[in-house]
Amino acid sequence: MSDIGDWFKNIPFITRYWFAGSILVPLIGKLGLISPVYLVLWPDAFIYKFQIWRPISSTLYFPVGPGTGFLYLVNLYFLYQYSTRLETGVFAGRPADFIFMLLFNWICIVITGLIMDMQLLMIPLIMSVLYVWAQLNRDTIVSFWFGTRFKACYLPWVILGFNYIIGGSIVNELIGNLVGHLYFFLMFKYPMDLGGRTLLSTPQFLYRFFPRQRGGVSGFGVPPPSRRHAADEQAGARGGRHNWGQGFRLGDD
Repeated sequence: MSDIGDWFKNIPFITRYWFAGSILVPLIGKLGLISPVYLVLWPDAFIYKFQIWRPISSTLYFPVGPGTGFLYLVNLYFLYQYSTRLETGVFAGRPADFIFMLLFNWICIVITGLIMDMQLLMIPLIMSVLYVWAQLNRDTIVSFWFGTRFKACYLPWVILGFNYIIGGSIVNELIGNLVGHLYFFLMFKYPMDLGGRTLLSTPQFLYRFFPRQRGGVSGFGVPPPSRRHAADEQAGARGGRHNWGQGFRLGDD
């Protein structure tokens, strides 16, 4: 038990609570302590009956049973693996930025769930985080089942097909990928690679609650380099356009 406790304590702070909640809430539903009817996202109950916990509970709850247990465990592994890599990688020492990414993705998924009458939001949020990691590490070679190896940028789409085969829904995975792409585009691609304005940034109040930390373990991905910045530097060296400076980098002052 001490080994399990030590392993759990070594999970990064935010991922640890998300991971624990994704085990605890399905267990509560499985044991019947709270009826699963009150844990899923029902638009009418949320909007008209003010059952405001449903967007949160539906993100943590999954109906574990003989036909869904393997799918649940696989996605729980994805949660642990890729949330940990992001939190200790590009977001190392920046808990506010990591929480903002989760909040942004979660809000987009909740809105989509209410519109499309989706009752379970666990897989879309996990897939959105996995998608962000895959884009930040797009040229990294990853290994998948049966010894297959490919670039990380293809991983979300491989998992989409894999989850469908083992009983998942393409819709859940697709929405997660699209939300992850929206965050990646607004936070990294558009301002850093395309030279656009910063359309998405972490609110200052999150920095007050979750100040930046020194140190941390890094190496699991970095923001993509700004090709526009490099082109401007080359033009400046030739006496051409003015170098307007580096694109926005997550968490910079």
